[in-house]
Amino acid sequence: PTYLRTCDGRKSRGGGCMHEEAGSWEGRELVDLSHDLLQDEVQIWDVAVRWSRPPCFPPRWNDDNRRATRARASSCLVHAFRPSISKFASLRFSFRRNIDSCDPNINENDDGLSKWRSPCWNSCSRTSDGWKHEPGRRSAMEAQRWRCACACACVAAAACLLVAWKERRRSAGGAQEREGLAGMIGDTPLVRIRSLSEATGCDIFAKAEMLNPGGCVKDRVALQIVQEAIRDGKIKPGGLLCEGSAGSTGISLAMVAKSTGMRCFVCMPDDAAVEKVRMIEALGASVQRVRPVSIVNAQHFVNVAKRMAEEVNRAEGEGSAIFCDQFENLANFRAHFEGTGPEIWRQMNGKVDAFIAAAGTGGTVAGVSSYLKAQNPKIQAYIIDPPGSSLYNYVERGCLYTPEEAEGRRMRNPFDTITEGIGINRQTRNFKQGKLDGAFRGTDREAVEMAKFLMGHDGLFVGSSSAMNCVGAVKLAKKLGKGQVIVTILCDGGHRHLSKFHCHKYLKEQNLLPQTTDLAFIHGL
Repeated sequence: PTYLRTCDGRKSRGGGCMHEEAGSWEGRELVDLSHDLLQDEVQIWDVAVRWSRPPCFPPRWNDDNRRATRARASSCLVHAFRPSISKFASLRFSFRRNIDSCDPNINENDDGLSKWRSPCWNSCSRTSDGWKHEPGRRSAMEAQRWRCACACACVAAAACLLVAWKERRRSAGGAQEREGLAGMIGDTPLVRIRSLSEATGCDIFAKAEMLNPGGCVKDRVALQIVQEAIRDGKIKPGGLLCEGSAGSTGISLAMVAKSTGMRCFVCMPDDAAVEKVRMIEALGASVQRVRPVSIVNAQHFVNVAKRMAEEVNRAEGEGSAIFCDQFENLANFRAHFEGTGPEIWRQMNGKVDAFIAAAGTGGTVAGVSSYLKAQNPKIQAYIIDPPGSSLYNYVERGCLYTPEEAEGRRMRNPFDTITEGIGINRQTRNFKQGKLDGAFRGTDREAVEMAKFLMGHDGLFVGSSSAMNCVGAVKLAKKLGKGQVIVTILCDGGHRHLSKFHCHKYLKEQNLLPQTTDLAFIHGL
């Protein structure tokens, strides 16, 4: 049985009861909110609101009646707001008339709906013999009470649905149990860059990968590479992770190595920012710096790291070390195809028109573009290429480089840019997986000016590759026109670029000091 406390504090069960005072009444109509959990016919919860109807209710609608009705409506809402409503998938309302009625035609199997559907409602009139039931006479009072009952029931239903919707959102996006460093990587926020959006007329969003624990998008790649190596039995516990990196992947690998009980060796060019070297060493990894040379040179940082892994395996046995090989290892691509891409799609609710990012190893732009196009082939994907890189020519003209510029014949550093971690003169296995529609060129000055612009207008302290990505987003917005939704990547923050990209003295030496406060520095804007 269901009990509700009436306006005078007494409990009421089943039907109603008349007050002793003249003109007062007790609730007889019942509104049941019940629900079946999923497909089970299991009643989880009932909320009952009883509306007054004595055997023949008084025709006068006085203030006491109104106050009582408001009290019962409040009771309905209080019962409706219950946390367990979040478990509900649907609501079923049934409006029942109490079987204890003055109408002799109503039996205990009647749900009361037929009475309300009839063209002429029953009403009561007062005679010398007391209250008299007169079938066929429509009562304005009864119509008013019915409308009031329906309105209160609708309010209760709306309240239930609102609570269910809020708790469903809270449970979907609430705190999840995560473990260790691996649980902190990924699921980064997607933010709208207000200044760029207002200046271009497009909605420009950026995936804030700089909020990963290592401060870079490479955290995803490092974790994926190590997890797959452990899963496939390629490395023993306590083994050595070897990698050639411009710095960012090295930092991420050093962190993941510590979290998995392994060692780490990183070889990097000596023209990389010194902050990266210090961070890697602080994380307990070994660092070797070499001169920047062509990939065909044995002293290229990638070749040195590969050779180190081979030497350790020969000395300590197979599986004692692995060469992570971020450029050719497709775990890089999978980290973004299975992680970054789906996150962008979910966070944007599928409302994406274009994606753009620079390419170094090619894993980010390839993984994200492939996933987004798999969801919606109409989404366009572009790259922004820094000075010294040949990817622009490959995407736009189908030719990666001319014979005299072939990286295999060049014995010097092919890059002439202050940006780090992006740009390359060869196709990697990861980059080949991408699905691209076009490319843009970017310059060092555009990247420096963009970093200054974002700090001044949005308070975003970004690194060189992140600034270049935002340059690409603005150029893409100009190409596509107003009203488009564009997504890019904030690869890393500016804290690891203090000695070069964000160094006033260094920029002055390179004649790259910021000069403008608007987007006039974007070529062709």
